[in-house]
Amino acid sequence: MIVELGHFALVLALAVALYQTFVPLYGAARNDMRLMEMAAPAAIVQFFLVAFSFAALVHAYVNSDFSVLNVFQNSHSAKPFLYKITGAWANHEGSMLLWVLVMAAFTLAIAVFSGNLPASLKARVLGVQGAISSAFLLYINTVSSPFVRIPESRVPLEGQGMNPLLQDPALAMHPPMLYAGYVGFSVAFAFAIAALLEGKVDSAWARWVRPWTLAAWTFLTAGIALGSWWAYYELGWGGWWFWDPVENASFMPWLAGTALLHSAIVVEKRNALKTWTILLALITFSLSLVGMFLVRSGVLSSVHAFAVDPERGTFILAILAFFIGGSLFLYAIRAHALKLEGSFEPVSREGSLVLNNVLLSAATAAVFIGTLFPLAYEAVTGGGKITVGAPYFNLTFGILIIPLLLILPLGPLLAWKRGKLKAALSRLKVSALVAAVVAILASLLAGASIKAALGVGVGTWVLVGALQEWAGRVMLFRAPLKVALSRISSMPGHLWAMTLAHAGVGLIVLGAVISTAWKSEAINAMQPGQKVEIAGFEVLYKGDRQATGPNYLAEQSLFEIYRNGEKIAEEISEKRTFLGSRSMPTTEVALLHYPLGDLYIAIGDKTQMGRTVRIYFEPMIYLLWLGALMMVFGGFIGLMDRRFRVGVAERTDSRIAAQPAE
Repeated sequence: MIVELGHFALVLALAVALYQTFVPLYGAARNDMRLMEMAAPAAIVQFFLVAFSFAALVHAYVNSDFSVLNVFQNSHSAKPFLYKITGAWANHEGSMLLWVLVMAAFTLAIAVFSGNLPASLKARVLGVQGAISSAFLLYINTVSSPFVRIPESRVPLEGQGMNPLLQDPALAMHPPMLYAGYVGFSVAFAFAIAALLEGKVDSAWARWVRPWTLAAWTFLTAGIALGSWWAYYELGWGGWWFWDPVENASFMPWLAGTALLHSAIVVEKRNALKTWTILLALITFSLSLVGMFLVRSGVLSSVHAFAVDPERGTFILAILAFFIGGSLFLYAIRAHALKLEGSFEPVSREGSLVLNNVLLSAATAAVFIGTLFPLAYEAVTGGGKITVGAPYFNLTFGILIIPLLLILPLGPLLAWKRGKLKAALSRLKVSALVAAVVAILASLLAGASIKAALGVGVGTWVLVGALQEWAGRVMLFRAPLKVALSRISSMPGHLWAMTLAHAGVGLIVLGAVISTAWKSEAINAMQPGQKVEIAGFEVLYKGDRQATGPNYLAEQSLFEIYRNGEKIAEEISEKRTFLGSRSMPTTEVALLHYPLGDLYIAIGDKTQMGRTVRIYFEPMIYLLWLGALMMVFGGFIGLMDRRFRVGVAERTDSRIAAQPAE
């Protein structure tokens, strides 16, 4: 009965979403306050209906109700409780319901926390959000329902089990974080559509958009980092990024969203780049939709992808065509009303942010082309296959990102409207000196190649530059300690966010370069009692044993780790085979975290020569996730900025606002 109620709630949610779409938009067009005020109650009702529907699906999973086709195909009664819950979204139908739930949650947040918005703008934003929700609710209710029942006479006693690769704590949180990022950008998209309909963008609009964009960017950063960490320790190949098409699907909106965050700052501070910022808002969410299509249309083969039938892929493609094509068409006919923009010199804070946007947009385009080109080639040639791999992405992305990293510490030191490049560079002399010394030491003492030494230097430049800018802002070395501490405690959240995010980027660059340039690996067929030396460690293979988990059987290999002749750890790497029809084995690697890096052991199959064992030493790879954590932490601190929480009660002066469309 609960399943049927969940299905019914989903149908009602579609009706409410349609009401939320048309009534407020009509009211805004007619300037009818009564109709515009119906948007917020509709958003609240829609959220609770979708939340009830999602809870009904989770209830079916927790209780192993195998009369529900989705539960039968993706669950097993022996699964741990955590994975019974996460199994609800570890499949196509459930993940789409989670997508709609996150969409409804953001819409609810707009309805509840945006009381300071002008009535017409709020109605249009909620109307656009309602339209997006309507499209996906229609999709779920017609071709992708998670509530389909199996005929009573054929209800199985046991389920087929969950995809073994997804039975992992990091993957429990990865999809919700990722979806919060994808869907969160729909708010910026809705604000952009509303601005085009009103023909007005100003500083107040930018300040309303920024916290929503920052929230989406923060969640997406966390989701990508979790996915990277999971791939590192779960897939057994010792890497953290593969330029997989599905990885790229989340990376593209992140790049565009980063550009949008910086562009919105220029709109808020200088009333400039308005049309460009609107276009970025449209493109960022459009790339989120493209990523969703790539993962769920069945056009890609990936461990991350959901393969679905062509009917569903066609439906999703129609949703993309409507929202992407419709928004760009609206932009083409309405953007002319937003052309009044502030002026600034090329060497200025605005100029550095424009260059930031150009490079990020070009990098996004390079990733987009590399990801979609194989699909386009196959479609044009009628089945021809071509692969775009890491060499293309490393070259094109690296060429575009290196200049961005070089200007990253410089931008915050330039004045608005007209800056002095020489003065800004002189303030970064310490950063330049430290970066040069570190690069030289990496080359001379650590034997790095010129490319690796330069990479370490660039990462150091970004990290020290961010810290130096922060130290100068709080007068850490130019004022009494009491004054510096006072300035630190009163530093606004958005400035903390900038410092932590930029420093995090520097750590990620250092982690990526060091772990790649100094990585050691040994792949051997080992017999019990055999030792392998790698990066100053000795790894002794002790032998194998069998083990039983809550819903899997494991073949474990035992290793002893020695350093300087002294035993420092015992580690276990294992291959698991889960219960159910999805009996594909998974690898659980042994990870020894050490101050200088990770010792990584993954076992393979047994052969006549012995057990295949892959051993890697990943130097300072933890800097990657430490940097990502700093960026996420900075994002959440930025969201606590009082300006974003209080908001803007009124629009900026009409003398600097764009004129409304005719």
